[in-house]
Amino acid sequence: MIEDKEGPGTAPANDADEIAGDFPDEGAAAPPEERIAALEAELADMKDRLLRALAETENVRRRAQREREDTQKYAVSGFARDLLATADNLRRALDSVPEAEIKDARARSLVDGVAATERELLSVLERHGVRRIDPKGERFDHNFHQAVFEAERPDAAAGTVIEVLQPGYVLHDRLLRPAMVGVAKAPAKSGEGTDDAA
Repeated sequence: MIEDKEGPGTAPANDADEIAGDFPDEGAAAPPEERIAALEAELADMKDRLLRALAETENVRRRAQREREDTQKYAVSGFARDLLATADNLRRALDSVPEAEIKDARARSLVDGVAATERELLSVLERHGVRRIDPKGERFDHNFHQAVFEAERPDAAAGTVIEVLQPGYVLHDRLLRPAMVGVAKAPAKSGEGTDDAA
């Protein structure tokens, strides 16, 4: 009978090597300098990750704060834009009746009431950051003005707003509606349009 030399409690010698290979720190003891260097590298990596995570958290907080402020600042933009037509209609009503034609006291009272209503509406809009743009005589600025026509005007420099068809409005620093304007253009040079070949 052949006896089994390895008992149930003993493991083959090569199994111990395999187990030590699975856990490299457990097997052969590394020199202390290597372990210290490895731990310092791991510490530096963790510190870098922590600093990056803190910076990202701060950036997210700042972005959320800026978005919250913008939301509060510009929340009324849709409502204000809808009210601009009302302000325009009040101005049209006042412009439609020449001062010389108002002879009746009742008509005078009505015109004064419409003017007071327009002033109050514009005052409320300004209190909430909505400002009227009336750029007559200013340089044309495509950020705030929309050119409807160009006309030659000898008394105005080229690129100057010569007529405001509809005032524009800004909410704080954002444009709600551009001013519809007429712009002066440079006068045509004499001699243009003639045939030089003749």
